Amino acid sequence: MTGLLLAVAAAGSSGLGGVADIWPAIVRDFSNIGDPVALTTFLQVLMIDLVLAGDNAIVVGALAAGLPAEQRRKVILIGVLAALVLRLVFALAVTQLLQIVGLILAGGFLLLWVAWKMWRELRRPEECSPGSEEIVGDERSGVYPAKSFSGAVWGVAIADVSMSLDNVLAVAGAAREHPGILIVGLVFAVALMGVAANLIARYIERFRWIAYVGLLVILWVALKMIWDGYHDVAPVLGWPVVANAV
Repeated sequence: MTGLLLAVAAAGSSGLGGVADIWPAIVRDFSNIGDPVALTTFLQVLMIDLVLAGDNAIVVGALAAGLPAEQRRKVILIGVLAALVLRLVFALAVTQLLQIVGLILAGGFLLLWVAWKMWRELRRPEECSPGSEEIVGDERSGVYPAKSFSGAVWGVAIADVSMSLDNVLAVAGAAREHPGILIVGLVFAVALMGVAANLIARYIERFRWIAYVGLLVILWVALKMIWDGYHDVAPVLGWPVVANAV
């Protein structure tokens, strides 16, 4: 059901005629996956999903670290479920909103801020949250643990809203010209949060370079969206247009 809703949202935003055109779009994009542009787009989407799903799990675990074991498990479960629902909601909204002139430019600047935030988090000292037993790697999150169950739930809710929007916006920005890849990427983002977020967090903690590669991908997508978004609004606002836009 979730995959179908995400696919319908992506179909509407990518110029597809309807649900009947979803599968042909996926087949078309993946039959040409050997094309350098399509392959690069697909790898960008995979890296964005992997890094942001793991980062989401790490933040949730860090916020819950100061609670008793039973409450900690409840907060982590709430965090994962909320991230699933929010990724669905934002997928339905963001992929539609990116069709409005000017919002690709605004989304690019938002992703630029996301990249800056990730850079700061990767360089933070290790003395904040002690981490929770359920999530590997959250002891280096740079996040202070909540002092109460309600505080942890609120903290997780705020983090989930921000990080789910980041995930969906980054995937939509990277693959907006490849609707089949966009559909698969959004479904993959939800699946990762549901079944593999903790495993991904474990590997990100063990191999820190994965997070830095993800950061570079998000930075590239942000700059590409700013460039393309500028050329969308320039004719409307009378701004100069740079030739040979990528």
